[in-house]
Formats: sequence, structure tokens, C-alpha cells
Amino acid sequence: MKKYLILFTMFLVTGCGAGRSQAQPPAMMGGGDSGMMARHHAQVPEQYAGLTSPDLTDDALLRGAEIYKINCLACHGETAAGDGVAGAALNPLPSPIGHTSQMLSDALVFYRISEGGVEFQTAMPAWKDVLTDQQIWDVIAYVRELGKGNTALIDQMQAAQQDEMLNEALKNGAITVAQADTFRVVHVELEGYIKSNVSQRTMDEREASALMALVDSGVVTQAQVDEFKIVHAILSSGGFMP
Repeated sequence: MKKYLILFTMFLVTGCGAGRSQAQPPAMMGGGDSGMMARHHAQVPEQYAGLTSPDLTDDALLRGAEIYKINCLACHGETAAGDGVAGAALNPLPSPIGHTSQMLSDALVFYRISEGGVEFQTAMPAWKDVLTDQQIWDVIAYVRELGKGNTALIDQMQAAQQDEMLNEALKNGAITVAQADTFRVVHVELEGYIKSNVSQRTMDEREASALMALVDSGVVTQAQVDEFKIVHAILSSGGFMP
């Protein structure tokens, strides 16, 4: 159930290593330089050759969105155009993977994400020991949808899933209408704050810091934050996922 907490802090971003020095740039697939062509035409190692994406559902896109926004958004940007806040100072610049993933084979994209950028002198981390095969396919599906310009559709899907969770909790009497309304208000402010304040701290630390900052600035009250945390805990532990 822990993985679903990401739905409530959708713009928490870590894995790309925002704030690292240029000598250690954590690009996901690398791009924006003369070596891009070589990377995009790299030979796929035998263990990855012939891999093809499984059939993916809307749930896969939502899972991919969670993974991307946690691990990749800081460098590759909200629409996977390679324009993330943390990627601006990197050399080579992060790849516009929403676009490039449309043109590359499933096997090559899977290989590049799995093994990272050491072979190509980029600092993208290898994700094979962090993400499962299914999670890698999920994030590939998501960035390809971003490349097709379907960001609004994906946002609607995410909002619908959150509403389904809240409505299920309301139907079961686990939360009140007032609590659901408060949760939505705080969640919107939390997303916006974290989206514009990239850091390397853990997800829990970033959420706590963001909520404190929102209270200090008067955007939300401490009472609202306390209510948000109560609903957060109920939704994550009460079996209200769709």
C-alpha cells in the first residue's frame, strides 16, 4: 500500500538527483549533445534483444506516472521534453524522452533505462536494481504518452483515481465530506509547492517540509494539515484503492 502514497504527492521528485554537481549529472537517457545519435543507435545487448512491451492498461500509465514523477521529472521535465529544473545545468542535457522514445525500439529503451548512462558517458543511474521489469515498462508507456501530448488526459485519469479513493472512503464512512474537501485543498497546494521546490530529501521529509512551509506562509492552516494527514493515513491503510 505504501507505493500508493505517491498519488497524494504526485510532484515529489527525487531519483534524478537535483542539486548534484555537473560532474555527476543524473540524466535518464542523456541527450542534447553530439553523442545522442550514437546512444540512440546503440547495439542492444543480448539479454535485452527482442524485448517488446507487454499490453498495458490505464493502470500501467498511472503507475508509470508515479514512477516518472518521483524519479525522472526533475531532469526530464513535466512533459518529458528534457527541460526539467535539475537538468538545466547537466552536460549532456537530459534527453527529450517523450519524443525520442517514440522512435526507439522497446528493447533499446528498456536497455537504456535498465543499464543507465555509464557506457555512453552520461550520468543516468541504472534502474535495473531499483525498478522491476514491470515498473520499467510502465514508465516507458507513460513517457510515450507524454510524447504524444496526452498530459491532460493522464492528469484527468490521476484525478479520477484520487476521487474514486475518496468517494470509496466516504461511502464506507471512513471519512467525512468536510475531511475529503480539506484533503483536496491541501493536496493541490502541496503538489504545487513541491513541484517548484525540487530537493534531494526523502519523500516523507519533503512532504513534511512542504506542509510546514505552506502553513508558515498562510496558504493552509495547521488544522487543515492535521486533517490532511488523517485522511492520508485512512486512504493508505483502509483498502480504498480502486
